[in-house]
Amino acid sequence: MKTTTSHSIHVRRSDERGRADFGWLKSRHTFSFGEYYDPKFMGFRSLRVINEDRVSGGEGFPTHPHRDMEIFSYVLDGALAHRDSMGNQRVLEPGQIQLMSAGRGVTHSEYNASEKDTHFLQIWIQPRERGLVPGYTEWHPQPAHADAGKVLVISPDGRDGSAVIHQDADVFRVRLAGGQAVEHALGEGRGLWLQVMRGSVTLDGTTLSAGDGAQTEAAGVHRIVAQGDAEALLFDLA
Repeated sequence: MKTTTSHSIHVRRSDERGRADFGWLKSRHTFSFGEYYDPKFMGFRSLRVINEDRVSGGEGFPTHPHRDMEIFSYVLDGALAHRDSMGNQRVLEPGQIQLMSAGRGVTHSEYNASEKDTHFLQIWIQPRERGLVPGYTEWHPQPAHADAGKVLVISPDGRDGSAVIHQDADVFRVRLAGGQAVEHALGEGRGLWLQVMRGSVTLDGTTLSAGDGAQTEAAGVHRIVAQGDAEALLFDLA
């Protein structure tokens, strides 16, 4: 595949995102969400929500409903307690992912299970069809992932131990030390979104810092280089 250039990259800067501050919850919205609305940022392909949340110790989201959405959380710091109407009760720790397929309807709650702030990303992806049977799946890093720059964490078929999503979407965790690089081959007709969670990277030569997102629909090989220790999520979407 051909190597792409920075001309195909469109950036969503961290400080341009929507804001919400409820005291116990401080959130930044990459796409329109809640009371924040920007018609230029309604999502990217099936990716509908990227919220970066910080929840105070002992606080959280009481039981509330969802439907027809694939919802996953990725914890950066602290611990997140999840309980849902399917009987799942878990505490998510840093680097772990839980994915809930809301389908035709579920209720759940999420609370900070630590004394310090819990910092996490909550992400919504639209499913391939409505009215699916609700489900729950997780991904936990394994020892073999410790030195892996790019690891598949979510996929439609659960390959390589990934969590299962009801959409043609592959999600990768990217974790690099300064100067390290990974590549991703994007197929024809697909879209890539990179969300930087920590540190700074370049995507095809374009510099991105923590909280920044970038998209491209250019088929070919995309190169990510860390400027220091960095962590990101990479979405490969139909």
